Amino acid sequence: MERMEALTNYYATHNEDARMTSKHGMVEFLTTIHYVEKYLKPGMRILEIGAGTGRYSHYFAQNGYDVDAVELMECNIEVFKANTKEGENITVQQGDAVDLQNIPSDQYDITLLLGPMYHLYTDEDKIAAMSEAIRITKKGGIVFAAYCNSDMTVYQFCFVRGGINNEQYSDLIDPDTFTLSSTPREIFALYRKEDIDKLMGTFDVERLHYVGTDMLTHFIGNAVDEMDEDTFSKYMKYHLYICERADMVGATNHILDIFRKESI
Repeated sequence: MERMEALTNYYATHNEDARMTSKHGMVEFLTTIHYVEKYLKPGMRILEIGAGTGRYSHYFAQNGYDVDAVELMECNIEVFKANTKEGENITVQQGDAVDLQNIPSDQYDITLLLGPMYHLYTDEDKIAAMSEAIRITKKGGIVFAAYCNSDMTVYQFCFVRGGINNEQYSDLIDPDTFTLSSTPREIFALYRKEDIDKLMGTFDVERLHYVGTDMLTHFIGNAVDEMDEDTFSKYMKYHLYICERADMVGATNHILDIFRKESI
């Protein structure tokens, strides 16, 4: 199954717009916003690559920033446009993260790459997408790249859901290291920190933060959803306290790698 076919089938039936609206889904969103806002200054330009239905893009546009967005899937672009409110200085165009040649180099202060690395299955495509994100970012600008964590999938899919004993997936699970592989059929590409470090070692960038954006929230999702606002606020405070700790950051579904493009 080719990448475009797989993604079309997935996003045509998946309510991407609702994914981060529950309390437990909001943890990833609020964490990402928290870190982006560390570096945002008035007048900065933002590009979101792989914007989905535009939850992040619209948030920043509604807060006064100029936002351009690129999204691969037509169905997501339709929702993106429908969600646009009056007064937002925002654009969206169809495009693929691995080839953004229509966007000039060194244009954006903040570049968000929060979805494409989930759906790239070859080293060539991963390097191409990261190269493009860095290229269009201004010298000294900040890139935010999101990944799906392989080891949390080992827990959830292999053991909680029994995939470890499903012969259909035997070729995708290393029996000794439990390294997981993916094809377009599985939709999500998976990473360990060493995979991200290897990828980023090919670029001239400075890592600023390596963040677990939801940590173990998935495992206690029902409890998080039932929290009152005061308790949820305390939960977010705790989460933000631990989400970069070296002894805990691996226990997360989603990873956010934040780095600065070289300025020379």
